Amino acid sequence: MTPEALIDIFREALAVIVTIVSMIIVPGLIVGLIVAVFQAATSINEQTLSFLPRLLTTLLGLMLMGHLLVQTMMEFFMQMVNMIPQVIG
Repeated sequence: MTPEALIDIFREALAVIVTIVSMIIVPGLIVGLIVAVFQAATSINEQTLSFLPRLLTTLLGLMLMGHLLVQTMMEFFMQMVNMIPQVIG
C-alpha cells in the first residue's frame, strides 16, 4: 500500500464525513441564526426559544435526508470493501 493510496482513502473519508455532518448541522445553524436575530431585535432572552427550533430543524433534516445519508455511507463502505484486494496486494 502506497502512501498516496492511503491519502486518497483518507481524503474520501473526510469528504463523506463533511457531507454527512453538513447535511445535519447547516439547517440548524441557519435556523439558529434567524432566531438569534429575532431575539436581538425583540430583546427576548429566552434560551428555550433558540433551542427548540434548532432541535426540530435537526430532527426534520434527519427525517428528510436520512435515506441520502445512509446511501452515502453505504456507497463509501462498498467502495472501501471493493478496494481491499488492491490495498493488500
